[in-house]
Amino acid sequence: MTTQQGGSGGATRVAKIAGGVVGALVVVEITSGVLQGYYTPLFSDVARRLDVPDADINWLEALQLLVSAIVVPVLARLGDIFGHRRVLIGSLAVTALASWAVAIAPTFPLFLLAWSLQGFYVVWLPLNVAIIYSRARKLPDTAAVTRRATGVIVVALQAGAIGGALLAGQLGTLLAGSLSLVLAVPALLVTAAFVVVWRLVPDSGERGGGAVDTRGAVVLSLALLAVTGGLSLVRLDGITIWVGLLVLVGLALGWLFVRLQLRTDSPLIDIALVRRPALWPVFLTAGLFGVSVLGAQGPLSTFVRTDPATGHGLGLDSAQASYIIGAYVFSLLIGAGLFSRISAALTPRLVLIGAASLVAIGYLGLIPLHDTVVQVVACMVVAGLGSGALVAALPAAAAAAAPVDRTAMATGLTNTTKTIGGSFASSAFALALAGGVVVAGAGAGLGVDETAAPLSGYITVWAICGVTAIVAIVALLTVPKVAFTSVPADAIA
Repeated sequence: MTTQQGGSGGATRVAKIAGGVVGALVVVEITSGVLQGYYTPLFSDVARRLDVPDADINWLEALQLLVSAIVVPVLARLGDIFGHRRVLIGSLAVTALASWAVAIAPTFPLFLLAWSLQGFYVVWLPLNVAIIYSRARKLPDTAAVTRRATGVIVVALQAGAIGGALLAGQLGTLLAGSLSLVLAVPALLVTAAFVVVWRLVPDSGERGGGAVDTRGAVVLSLALLAVTGGLSLVRLDGITIWVGLLVLVGLALGWLFVRLQLRTDSPLIDIALVRRPALWPVFLTAGLFGVSVLGAQGPLSTFVRTDPATGHGLGLDSAQASYIIGAYVFSLLIGAGLFSRISAALTPRLVLIGAASLVAIGYLGLIPLHDTVVQVVACMVVAGLGSGALVAALPAAAAAAAPVDRTAMATGLTNTTKTIGGSFASSAFALALAGGVVVAGAGAGLGVDETAAPLSGYITVWAICGVTAIVAIVALLTVPKVAFTSVPADAIA
């Protein structure tokens, strides 16, 4: 089978594509990683400059995830219709302008608006995979080459996240009085990535045809706004009647959206595509994966900084905690790098199942093993290896299993469902950790007036992450064995 070709031949084929686009797309994904890792060490500085309490910073994550969930399916569809390169350049331009606005925004509302528009960057990975796939179609082992090249750009993404966090920490200290200058670094990188794609990435010429489903886009946006808005209210007031009403309205609009898509000639989301036996488990896995990869990192950070005087936690300061986060992100990088090689030796389907298994083992392992730094790091590295493989595997699997004119839509849906899963998990975890608080003593990184979430809340978070990974494994077991290989997608369907 052509997908089993590896070694120097596979490397040569990836090199051929690299000569055209992968080198440029690596720059884009490094920049994407920097955007994801750079700002976290600076949030307290941002809050002080904008004269808002630290709690208000939570709105940044909520609104950016909301914008991301709305724009990805729209931009992915536009990529299939008008060209993936063209939409990638447009999203880079919007993100660059938003990043410059983040650097100079004088008030919190303007900062929040600019930060939300930065969420356009989430479409870069699915568009990049679609570009790679369109180039790889000229080669005999399309699926295998796409997986290898996708692994390369995902490694770049994770490397950018690590480098961005470390760079921000250093610059934040060296330029403590010049926060705008520090925040300008990501804006410079996004601008450079825009120029690189504009100059070095050629247009494949492939167009899927059709039109943008404007009505569907509006209904989907309202549905996501209602559901995400309802979940965001949970953070403020807990579960109230307004939360229930908003979620019900969102679900009703979601049902209406599906009905509209089934009756539309050029749907925003092809429901028939979602129903394919090789694709629906991928989208479900992406949503479940978003629970841990997007929702669990905040709880990890607060747990390791909790004063052991409360009965749990590691009592680390911010610098020590960053090493644990760094180890986790580095394990993601390793998992993404190994994914294509293991896929060549086994099958992509088995790799997806194995990766989800590692996520389950890592998070469920934290339930009994959380008393020492070694235990926590070991569990997070196991989960990180699986998470890194899934980050690389899911969009590549979606592209391989989708028809040629739906590759961006399919890869974009993996990001959309992952974002929605992360948004839901963020609110659910906030509820779990707010189930009771205990006053922390004056430990490392904590003051006597700060509060720590109860151990039961953290155990709930880890259990949810582990169980959702197990559900993903069950879903992936239903996938046809030849899925995500060079067997034509229509034949698998």
